[in-house]
Amino acid sequence: MIISIPYGRVFVSLELPSEKVLAILQPSELRGVDDGANLVREALGKPFGGYPLSRMALGKEKACIVVSDYTRATPNNILLPPIIEELEDAGLRADNIRILVAYGLHKPASESEIREFLGGEIPREIEIVNHDATDESSLVYLGMTSFGTRVSVNRLVVESDLLVLTGLIEPHFFAGYSGGRKAILPGVSGREAIFNNHSFKMIMHPLSRYGVLDGNPIHEDMVEAAKMVNVPKYLVNVVIDRMHRIAGAFTGDIFEAHLEGVKFLDRHVKIKPPSKADIVITSNGGYPLDRDLYQTVKGMATGELVVRKGGAIVVFAECIDGIGRGHEEFYRLMVEAKAPEEVLERIRREEPIKDQWEAQILARILINAKVILVTKNIKHSIIEEMHMIPASSPEEALEEAYRVTGKDSKIIVIPEGPYTIPDVRG
Repeated sequence: MIISIPYGRVFVSLELPSEKVLAILQPSELRGVDDGANLVREALGKPFGGYPLSRMALGKEKACIVVSDYTRATPNNILLPPIIEELEDAGLRADNIRILVAYGLHKPASESEIREFLGGEIPREIEIVNHDATDESSLVYLGMTSFGTRVSVNRLVVESDLLVLTGLIEPHFFAGYSGGRKAILPGVSGREAIFNNHSFKMIMHPLSRYGVLDGNPIHEDMVEAAKMVNVPKYLVNVVIDRMHRIAGAFTGDIFEAHLEGVKFLDRHVKIKPPSKADIVITSNGGYPLDRDLYQTVKGMATGELVVRKGGAIVVFAECIDGIGRGHEEFYRLMVEAKAPEEVLERIRREEPIKDQWEAQILARILINAKVILVTKNIKHSIIEEMHMIPASSPEEALEEAYRVTGKDSKIIVIPEGPYTIPDVRG
């Protein structure tokens, strides 16, 4: 059989013997609409909890729209115009609207890149601000969560009369799902808060996994942080299909609307595997999530759920940005250790360390399985230094996997890794 795997903006083909394939785990088809802006406009008037955005914006003088950064496939070019229209129709002037890019600890993009991922229809009067989690002068302290997280957020957030949180709801490898409260923490929070939320203990919790909210300490900490922001908040989150068209829009109360979006997504992405497999073949879902190795750990974490101990995870990722811009510490954590176990021990001993959570999850995966990375944009020597096996083609990757697990190995294929949740609980 021929399997198509996302790789950057294209697909690569992989030929597999049918008798060896236990399952192909794919989300049921989400059907996006051609007129996503109209779907968003309708959703803005029919919120889950609270009032429509137009009513919430009445009498407000300053609004802040929080948007995802370049690593997310959020259709900002479709989301932003209807939101801005609603705000302006309610009486807000464009020069009193700010767009705050929620980078968390990711490296800020250039002005041209920002305009690209936000779209070209934003009025020039609207200021676009890059959040910087390390700039203490731009942060305001709000308090401490029950998990010991000292929450500081970007000053623009608390100095606004209205906060519009946008984003994409998709499976997340340790927060359960993206979207909703994540726009606050880690999105526009300070470095210290992000480190505590992503700490060794929190990441190692058995419920800090894809598709889990109840009992997930990382999610619950994020919720507490979002509740500390004592500003009127309105959520605009979407679910997208394979073509990046909007399939569902969820607006209103930031917790209620987010949960409605999660329920909608769950019906499509949670799939029961028949068993674990010797080899799991997956991807990081294509562009933009597979633009660097740092983000590609998410696809590996999907494979981790269904690979047997001692098995192999083959992950396809274009990695046009290599390891990842600004993620040198992730690389150093991996290469300075002789084995994955040393990575975990160092993080436990020395935290906080920038990017420790990505290195921690990769090390955890590597303790139980070999990872074979299929990419042409990172030198093989670098991949090997990071304790993974490099491959330049699907055929080479499959040969390496058989070398690890044997020619009679059984295979599970998850073409869209981070967008699929193998439901192994219960």
